[in-house]
Amino acid sequence: FFLINILLYLSESTTMAPATPEPIASTKGRQIPIVCPGHTRPLAELQFRSVHENDEKRTFLVSACHDKMPMLRDAATGDWIGTFAGHKGAVWSCRLDPAALLAGTASGDFSVKVWDAITGSSLYSFPHKHVVKTLDWSHDSKRLATGGHEGILRVYDVSKPKETPLEFVQSTSKTISIPKCNWLDNRTVLAAGSDGTIRFWNVDEPDPSRQLTRTLRVGDGVRDMELLALSSDPTRTILTVAAGDRVTFFDMTTGEEMRSYKM
Repeated sequence: FFLINILLYLSESTTMAPATPEPIASTKGRQIPIVCPGHTRPLAELQFRSVHENDEKRTFLVSACHDKMPMLRDAATGDWIGTFAGHKGAVWSCRLDPAALLAGTASGDFSVKVWDAITGSSLYSFPHKHVVKTLDWSHDSKRLATGGHEGILRVYDVSKPKETPLEFVQSTSKTISIPKCNWLDNRTVLAAGSDGTIRFWNVDEPDPSRQLTRTLRVGDGVRDMELLALSSDPTRTILTVAAGDRVTFFDMTTGEEMRSYKM
């Protein structure tokens, strides 16, 4: 196996003398990588999750990997905290809930698992009928959205794990796989499709004809997607989409495209 290193970068606090004369300014801000060994196959996804403990901010890093062993680390130091062991296939997605008390993993073994992020114990397992590529926690940590090769967005109530999940089929005419899904708010889930369309689903709407509230066309099949609230204005959320050879930014307040860059 090849060792996969996760690199976290921290700014160096001191200036290191160069081997040959160089302008002093060129050495400032140099970064030192923290190497985190452990994984033996390619990484599929990383997530940073910051929480406040006793008035102090702490950031965790979770990594999904094809070696079936998602890991939890301290993001500031890179120190290993634990491994969520139990999947029989590649893990494509690993996410901590907003409180960092629960972890969810999506796997090629046709299952999604929910874990106690403190003890590492497996709490629930939700079977699917095909490879599961993505999952995401609602903002209130009460629900878990999943998607994958079936082309069905599922929403589970983690307080009622034995109940049948809500299901939202991307297309009735063909299978459109879901590589990524994200909660916009506690009732709206964005499902990125392999057809290059992002679908906005109101998961609380009982009328099927009104559940799909909006679509956003980005061209090629979506490879990655992320929502981020601006620290300068928490009411403003930016959607970043990687599709084909382009990365595009959308303002979710207005729905307008902000920038698009060809890679």
